[in-house]
Amino acid sequence: MENQNPRINKSPRRFNPYWFYALLGLTIVGIYIFNNGGGPVETQWNDVLTKMLPAGDVGKITGVLSNGDVERIEIELKSTRLGKYSEKINVNSNYTGPHFYCKVPSSEECEAKIAEAQKDLEDKIPLMYKEERNYFGRILEFLMFPIILLLFWFIMFRGMSRGGGGGGIFNVGKSKAQLFDKDSVDSQKITFNDVAGLEEAKVEIMEIVDFLRNPKKYTDLGGKIPKGVLLVGPPGTGKTLLAKAVAGEANVPFFSMSGSDFVEMFVGVGASRVRDLFRQAKEKAPCIVFIDEIDAVGRARGKNAGFSSNDERENTLNQLLTEMDGFGTNSGVIVLAATNRADILDKALMRAGRFDRQIYVDLPEYKERLDIFKVHLRDLKLDPDFNIDFLARQTPGFSGADIANVCNEAALIAARKDKQIVGKQDFLDAIDRIVAGLEKKSKLISKEEKRTIAFHEAGHATVSWILEHANPLLKVTIIPRGRSLGAAWYLPDERQITTTEQMMDEMAATLGGRASEELTFGKISTGALSDLEKVTRQAYAMVAYFGMSEKVGNLSYYDSSGQSEYSLAKPYSEKTSELLDAEAKRLIDIAYDLAKSVLAEHKAGLTTLAELLLEKEVIFSEDLEKIFGKRKNNRLEELGLTEPAQPGEGEAEKSDFTELRKSAE
Repeated sequence: MENQNPRINKSPRRFNPYWFYALLGLTIVGIYIFNNGGGPVETQWNDVLTKMLPAGDVGKITGVLSNGDVERIEIELKSTRLGKYSEKINVNSNYTGPHFYCKVPSSEECEAKIAEAQKDLEDKIPLMYKEERNYFGRILEFLMFPIILLLFWFIMFRGMSRGGGGGGIFNVGKSKAQLFDKDSVDSQKITFNDVAGLEEAKVEIMEIVDFLRNPKKYTDLGGKIPKGVLLVGPPGTGKTLLAKAVAGEANVPFFSMSGSDFVEMFVGVGASRVRDLFRQAKEKAPCIVFIDEIDAVGRARGKNAGFSSNDERENTLNQLLTEMDGFGTNSGVIVLAATNRADILDKALMRAGRFDRQIYVDLPEYKERLDIFKVHLRDLKLDPDFNIDFLARQTPGFSGADIANVCNEAALIAARKDKQIVGKQDFLDAIDRIVAGLEKKSKLISKEEKRTIAFHEAGHATVSWILEHANPLLKVTIIPRGRSLGAAWYLPDERQITTTEQMMDEMAATLGGRASEELTFGKISTGALSDLEKVTRQAYAMVAYFGMSEKVGNLSYYDSSGQSEYSLAKPYSEKTSELLDAEAKRLIDIAYDLAKSVLAEHKAGLTTLAELLLEKEVIFSEDLEKIFGKRKNNRLEELGLTEPAQPGEGEAEKSDFTELRKSAE
């Protein structure tokens, strides 16, 4: 049967050079053993004079000369006497050379002592002399260190040059792009069916794929395919996955590489790799070139004061600009790139003719999250009554990567609890784990601190429940998670614009914890650090960016182009800076007064909620509804995240805080 995987048939087995290194090492070891193995055994000079020679065991004595003096003597035994010394030498070997050798204390008396030791023998053995000349050993000894040094240098240099495209030093400037085509993409390829959501982005991408499949349909009308398409969006929204789907759908060659692959420590390597990449692409045109994280080489030129105009990254960018839309032709090559920092890219790279289209891949909305969950829940064993719609509504602001992480964490949590299926609670625990961190039930907290934390979190919950424009609360806990001592989960409204009233209510809810501590205990703590940081950032954004201050007016000092990123000067005067500080402080004070007025009016409910937190440690929106009654503009009921509750006897009448909000304008 013919192999179904073309890559197995088309990829011959390459020679591994390490076999050569191993063979060379074995040869050197073999030569050493051959030279030294089976040689004479060292013995003592006295044993030769008192035992071997008087007994008549010696057949031949040879003195080895070095610079005219006897350095040592070599003794060859008679064949009939080999068995006597079988414990010291190998009598079964075919070795016929000298069997023993020994050092001579005095070369002048050597011959006389040997003659004296044989005075009682009839057949005396004369002392023969020879000059030692081991040329091979000396040459090998002389060349051993240079050979090892050269081998080490060759292996190290080959490893370094492999980073430049493989094959040696002369390939250091070659492109490292991976090529995928209809013969090389395996059966596990990703298609547009695997990309959930991103419907608008898929329409534009599929148009390019369709053009490559049926170019005549567009060229007959005079149309031209875009030269470049830039995918822009937050991390984890599926930009690279979309490019993989293009590689799986297109019937044309697809080159894929990262922006960081262009830049090396060697000057000129990046530009050379760009040239080589487009040379290969033109040879296989029509084709697609995908550059992931293009901001690694596409940053605006002249912004980095620490480097000169000969910066390697800028040279690479210049070559990329030339290849995409320079004087030469580049027909049939479409560049597909992805980044989450489009604001720092060079203007020349972003212009029409290079990247004709910019596709913004945003965080998924509710329906898109629902589709993404369906994709990632395919392989999970779920409860038969599981409601996927609940998960999609529970995860606003989650990216596709976050959703994949939630599904995986839920499966791990269910397996940790020895469950057979993954249930609703496992997903809730997974969301809590990702958003707020791991629970730390073993953390030691005193009763006084725990009470302060309970009233702090109850303050957040109370203000967010009473103010209609604040985000409704889902759950609040005083169990430490991650770096926080308590946590509250809200359901933010998926809106495109935000009004002043909404921002003021959100700031008041954020400051509700600090206000609750002050009203209840008459003192404040350091537990509101993250809250203060959040409201300070939000207040300055309202004043300096969104023009929500009457004194500052309709001015915005936000720089969306990133031009002033490396500038130390502020785009406003010192007087305006003082005004911004004063206005930000005024908004925060108004939000804080709003939070205190809400808590003062609902002091009984605040205390009941805090005591309930101390008892249960975790409370939900249903508990707040029993204490404060139904919430105005309760989106939790609209989204089906809670059961409608009847107003209880303890329901407090909601007050209108419009006057306090108006003072912010």
